[in-house]
Amino acid sequence: MALIKSISGIRGTIGGKPGEGLSPIDVVTFAAAYGTWLKRVGNPSNTIVLGRDARISGSMVSSLVSNTLIGLGWDVLDIGLSTTPTVELAVPWTQAAGGIIITASHNPAQWNALKLLNHLGEFISDADGKDLLAIAENQDFSFAEVHDLGEYKEDHSFLDQHIQHVLGLRGVHADQISKANFRVLVDAVNSTGGIVVPDLLRALGVKNVDVIYGEPTGHFAHNPEPLPENLGVMISKMKEGNYDLGIVVDPDVDRLCFISEDGTPFGEEYTLVAIADYILSLGAGNTVSNLSSTRALRV
Repeated sequence: MALIKSISGIRGTIGGKPGEGLSPIDVVTFAAAYGTWLKRVGNPSNTIVLGRDARISGSMVSSLVSNTLIGLGWDVLDIGLSTTPTVELAVPWTQAAGGIIITASHNPAQWNALKLLNHLGEFISDADGKDLLAIAENQDFSFAEVHDLGEYKEDHSFLDQHIQHVLGLRGVHADQISKANFRVLVDAVNSTGGIVVPDLLRALGVKNVDVIYGEPTGHFAHNPEPLPENLGVMISKMKEGNYDLGIVVDPDVDRLCFISEDGTPFGEEYTLVAIADYILSLGAGNTVSNLSSTRALRV
């Protein structure tokens, strides 16, 4: 069992003793610490956005988090099965005080985590994370009395809102994509990518979309990190020559891998360079990337 406490949140393997694995007690402790930290930061909103990927433990962890926050007096807006980028957008769209994404990203099914966002929909800073860790360590939180408990609300429209947002971005031309008559294969690793990626492609005008591992059961069909060594089925199907592009995502859809029409992985650095090249072709300006993704864009 493993439990990793960091400035960005808490992640670990489900089960075990408190403090050794990601037990319900650990989930409640860190959810309470986050809610307490948000109250101390101060924000006119009393709402926290909550979303999750489809991994097996997600529903349990989500219930623990939402009820802990309600117990602190926060209103919870649960957007359900979602993606990390969607929750990041939903926070400022709803003018919420913050957000929590329940996902262990590309880690295997026995893992889960709480990704913590500020009111901008950005991951909390190093200094804020240290404050939060101190609150958790000291259990320095106090729960609301009965008449001050928060409220719970569900809204499952945000994936569609995210798709509409993408369609409105500069440089996105659904009419041109439709005319190209692309054939696309998607590997969604049995998580929320199986919901949103095919819907996005169809909204972009891609009529021929096939999906493998598309049911959001949380029973990952392969190691969920989208690396070539984990994508044997996808690569094999692409080599058969029936598709123009393969798209692979991780469980919370913040990692992306393209597979070329001949089954060759396009590669992360080529992907980012190609995107930056296209964006810069639309007008002068800058692009932003971190050096952990690629140094190819470094000037």
